[in-house]
Amino acid sequence: MIKAFMPLMLVAALLLPIPADAQGEAKSRNFQWLQFNLYKGFENKNPFDQQDDTYIEMEFGGRSGFLDFYGFFDVFDIFDSQDSDFHNGDNLFLKTFPRFSLNHITQKDLSWGPVQEWYLATLLIVGDRALFEQCIGLGVDFKTPWTGKLGANLMARYVRENYGAVNEHSWDGYFLAVNWLAPFYHFANDSFLSYQGYLDFVFAADEIGQEPGRTDSSVAWYNGFYWHQPDYSLGYGLKYYKDYAQFADGGIAGETTGFGHYVVLGYKF
Repeated sequence: MIKAFMPLMLVAALLLPIPADAQGEAKSRNFQWLQFNLYKGFENKNPFDQQDDTYIEMEFGGRSGFLDFYGFFDVFDIFDSQDSDFHNGDNLFLKTFPRFSLNHITQKDLSWGPVQEWYLATLLIVGDRALFEQCIGLGVDFKTPWTGKLGANLMARYVRENYGAVNEHSWDGYFLAVNWLAPFYHFANDSFLSYQGYLDFVFAADEIGQEPGRTDSSVAWYNGFYWHQPDYSLGYGLKYYKDYAQFADGGIAGETTGFGHYVVLGYKF
């Protein structure tokens, strides 16, 4: 029932009339960005000992009228190295995050306290072999003194494919996604230091939680400290995992709880 209702919600929201003057104002705020990141990850807690790898990522985002968009596309084992834990394994991973501004669609000022904007939030996660998840729910942008703009989204989670797990083709749990980018020191040459990252929390996934060696929740919390300049970025990321991908730590998938590390070099277009 919920799956059938998802496209109707999107269509109804997008067909609401938007005044011409509002469209013009929104277009003046449109933007887009693209960058490529080279990651070196080590001691990570991906299931089945996939801990170390060097991979390339295309990261993108922007705003166009009512549509707020973010996503990234990863290619693992980019150097075809036998030292990579992804060698001869999964190659690709895609995560896209389209959100539809309810402030813009309704032409109402829905801000309240620290909440600046409300969204119909959607999320798509795809792995190259047998992973396909879709989420839908509500999102907000917060204005906070310590992180600047912070996005938070609470969504119901539909699992279309999950490597043959018991929760395939079912609504299983909820997905809380939080993200932020907070510059905290600016240099005279237009470069700056930032604290940036995300928190992904899956919970109440009762279907997969019934399977031996699995859990009904998982956490991925990325804490990045980056130096940015107009063309490049250089960063370090400390990532905390808790029963990652709903695999119980120390069980059939090995170590899935603890800290991992990333060194990142980015080129901006």
